[in-house]
Order: sequence, then structure tokens, then C-alpha cells
Amino acid sequence: MRIFHNFNDVGDIRNAIVTTGSFDGVHIGHKVILQHLRDHADETGGETALITFHPHPRKVLYPETAGKGLYLINSQREKIYLLEKAGLDNLIIVDFTVEFSKITSVEFVRDILLNKLHAKKIVIGFNHHFGHNREGDYDALRKLGTVSGFDVEEIPEQDIQNESVSSTKIRKAIMEGSMQKANAYLDHFYIIMGPARPSNIMLAEIGFPSYTVQIEEDCKLVPPNGVYAVTVNFGTHSRKGMCFIRKNQESPIDTLVEIHLTEGDEHLGDKVLSLFFHKRLREERTMASIEDLKRQLQIDKTQIDELIF
Repeated sequence: MRIFHNFNDVGDIRNAIVTTGSFDGVHIGHKVILQHLRDHADETGGETALITFHPHPRKVLYPETAGKGLYLINSQREKIYLLEKAGLDNLIIVDFTVEFSKITSVEFVRDILLNKLHAKKIVIGFNHHFGHNREGDYDALRKLGTVSGFDVEEIPEQDIQNESVSSTKIRKAIMEGSMQKANAYLDHFYIIMGPARPSNIMLAEIGFPSYTVQIEEDCKLVPPNGVYAVTVNFGTHSRKGMCFIRKNQESPIDTLVEIHLTEGDEHLGDKVLSLFFHKRLREERTMASIEDLKRQLQIDKTQIDELIF
């Protein structure tokens, strides 16, 4: 997958099949849209392209209202990983600003989709709007396509399984710690990616060496406090792991995410880890003694071994 941060750097995209949107979570509804892009690209010998935005538009346009409490399922690193895994050919990440938001729908189509990307087909989800004040929609695109010579497809609501609703459901499930429900909506495991650093000395002393995984963006949605069964990927390796989360309500980016590998003895310091969440095992609780903590962690480890094969 090629990644661009400036339309001037994009260059030639062969028979570009294009869509736009936030695609937070890269969930099952998004994958329907991406598959439509792939099918059309394969039919025409073309390439797929997604125009997405960073920061999220609501964070820029409504920082004190709708954007203030907005937490996203994916960091940018995670979104890139998931889009590449989904088979996208070209990703254009737009630096979203107030100035960019003032581009009209006609200007967006003419100056970007046509003049920059030379789009042959534009695919959008049901009830998709774009351009200044969300003035552009399917009907406007279809009329512009008739004049300018590109095709437009709107994917029916039932085909994307209520995309806008499922994003809300996914966030709610994650906030409740219902990871299996969130994973079903996502059609993949909820993921946290970030660099690791050696962590809790006390846990290491009782046989559970751990590492802290850095949360890279302050708007990243993190599950509630507790202990989770995860798969840990680093490089070409994959291991079962126990994840401890302790949220910092004042500063989400300082939320403590610790990982202990329940198998293997690799040194994880300075590696970028991918944590794939299977299930929340239990809430955080205070133990009466070190021995009680050790016994509970052993119970947690046994559960993980039974859950993840």
C-alpha cells in the first residue's frame, strides 16, 4: 500500500477507484465498501484509493462540543495497518484544517478527485456527505459524473450494515469492556499498537515480567480498567499475553497499558507491539498480599491458555 500526505505527491493512480471517509475502526461496514472498490479495480485493471482525514474533522471543527469527547477506535498507525491488511492500494491522509473544510463539494470533485487523482469511479456509503457544510451527496456526485465522465456508486444501507450505527455500537462495547462483542462488529480483533518499554519491577520479581505499551494519541479509545487476554505480535512473532489496563481519566495518553507474555521469554523493550484483544478476564482489584496477587495472576494465565490456542 502506498501512503501519501499531500495530493501533489500522489502521481499516477491507474484507473483510480476512489472513496472518502474517516474509516475509524476499519469495521465490517468499511470492509464492504473496500471490497466494492477492489471488485471494480479488478474489473478495470485499476487501483483502489481512500482519502481519509487526520485529525478527525470533528476535532478540528467542533473542539469544544462534538469533538471534545470524541475517542477513536484506531490511532493512525493502527488504521494504516488495518487498511493495508484489507488490501487497499493507495491511502491519502489529508491534514484536516479549518481551511480545508471550506472547500466546496464541486471544488473537491473537480480539483482533487478529477485533477489530482483522475478518478474513474467514486464509491460512497449510504447517505454520505462531503464538502463545505456537507453540501455534497450522491445526487450531486452523479450529476457531476455525467458532465465530467466518471462513474458513481452508492452502496445501499443494508449492504454496509448501518455503518454509522455500528461505529457507535463498537465504541460502546469497547467502553464497557465487551471485547468479544466489539470484535464481532469490527470483524477483527480490537487492536492497540505502540512501542514497548520495560515496566513493573514488582511483577517481574514474582515471575510476571511486564512491559508498558505507549498510547500514541490522546483520542485513542482504550477499554476500561482490568485484565485482558490478548495476542501479542512483534515482527514475525506471535505470543499469548496478559494485558493490564489502568486508565488515567485526566490524561488518556498517560493511561497505563502493561503486557506480560504468558509464553516465550523474548525481550520486548523498544519493539513496536500489536495487542489483539480477545476478552476481558476480570476487573482490576486490590490484592491483600503479594501471594494473593501471584495466585490470581496464575489463574488469569490459565484462563488465557484455555482461551487462546
